[in-house]
Amino acid sequence: MGGNEAPTGPAPLAATPVPDIPGMLVITLPVHGDNRGWFKENWQRAKMTALGLPDFGPVQNNISFNATAGTTRGIHAEPWDKYVSVATGRIFGAWVDLRAGDSFGAVFTTELGPDTAVFVPRGVGNAFQTLQADTAYTYLVNDHWSAEATGQYAFVNLADETAAIDWPIPLEQAELSAKDRAHPRLADVDPVAPLRTLVLGAGGQLGTALRRAFAAREDVDYATRTDLDLTDTTALAARDFSGYATIINAGAYTRVDEAETPAGRTAAWAANATGVAALARVCTEHNLTLVHVSSDYVFDGTSPVPYPEDAALSPLGVYGQSKAAGDLAATTVPRHYLIRTSWVIGEGNNFVATMLDLAARGISPSVVDDQYGRLSFTDTLAEGIAHLLASGAAYGTYNLTNGGEPASWADIAAEAFAAAGRDRRDVTGTSTAEYFAGKQAAPRPLNSVLDLTRIHATGFTPQDQHEALRAYLDARTTDPSGRA
Repeated sequence: MGGNEAPTGPAPLAATPVPDIPGMLVITLPVHGDNRGWFKENWQRAKMTALGLPDFGPVQNNISFNATAGTTRGIHAEPWDKYVSVATGRIFGAWVDLRAGDSFGAVFTTELGPDTAVFVPRGVGNAFQTLQADTAYTYLVNDHWSAEATGQYAFVNLADETAAIDWPIPLEQAELSAKDRAHPRLADVDPVAPLRTLVLGAGGQLGTALRRAFAAREDVDYATRTDLDLTDTTALAARDFSGYATIINAGAYTRVDEAETPAGRTAAWAANATGVAALARVCTEHNLTLVHVSSDYVFDGTSPVPYPEDAALSPLGVYGQSKAAGDLAATTVPRHYLIRTSWVIGEGNNFVATMLDLAARGISPSVVDDQYGRLSFTDTLAEGIAHLLASGAAYGTYNLTNGGEPASWADIAAEAFAAAGRDRRDVTGTSTAEYFAGKQAAPRPLNSVLDLTRIHATGFTPQDQHEALRAYLDARTTDPSGRA
């Protein structure tokens, strides 16, 4: 080799999307050879996820050895993701999208040798034909085979005229199984339904808002605490999660003051910590995405600036302590969105509704004026959660409240009184210490303002809390049963 010649070597690691089959990728693998043979990194999690491959969590590695050229297998779509490669030999691979949607029936073919791999999403039919004798075809999958799972398979005939796959070795000359020859034509295939989303706590304020946000979707299921209680480990273990991709936990024990009592302490920890830990184990075992909703009460409220997502946990009372423990459990799930929020206002009983009721009854309340934060309307929370899931935002913790300038509880109460036709001065400000003097109550953070920089960076801008409050008040004063 001359001094000006570029050295030759293996092609660099790269991932290329398949245009017509969403989520499918072709991966170029560097193969390093010398006089002894060759070596490659067939699956390297850190490098490949950096290229855009999903961190799909393989749990099983299978090898299909094929003694003769022309051996043909498929087209099978199993209920799991698959990472396909060749250890020795060469294949002609064919994939048909069998998922419900616009890409149903799309076909992709290519040859695979040791230097190429393919990521195949759940629901995409997979087939191959060996081009050389003694070919070893390998695949990683992210779920274990079970007899129950076979009912979720989809198949299409290798000779389907619509797919029109141009097999290098004609099928009449190839080695096929009787089962593969008998698979249905594409027109007779039932499309593979998408994995579903399960909303827990669907009877609460946030759960109700999530029902509205997902009203147009048919792939979302809802469970109230009566349907599935996280504190009931037997019921949780008995639930079939195989058809789900995402769980949104919108339920919690939120009786802040009662949590300071012996019975309340037990209930708070059972729902907010122990139950969340059990749910986190389920999500990890089944490779699910967990969306878990937390609270500003995990902080002590002494910060002079808004709390960022990575602020140290410092809860003051039992409720906050139980929520902080739940946060720690939720973040053990590889695919998680931990949503921290504050001052939730939704359909039903809430602070603003209470102030409107007091105004209507002629009462002039004292309201704390040294606690500052932002309201979180449940529709905003639901929209933000839907955005994170749909946009594929990075997993992790996100603060999510309405935006705008912070306000005190007394400021919010005065707005409610003005909307009800009362004088703002009918609301008297008082300190937290004065208001709770002599009462059995949980300690409150004085600063509940959460930094919204990270949620903004995902492309979601929550509505200004003052605008949202005016809209809520207009609805409630026009129709007292108006929805938050």
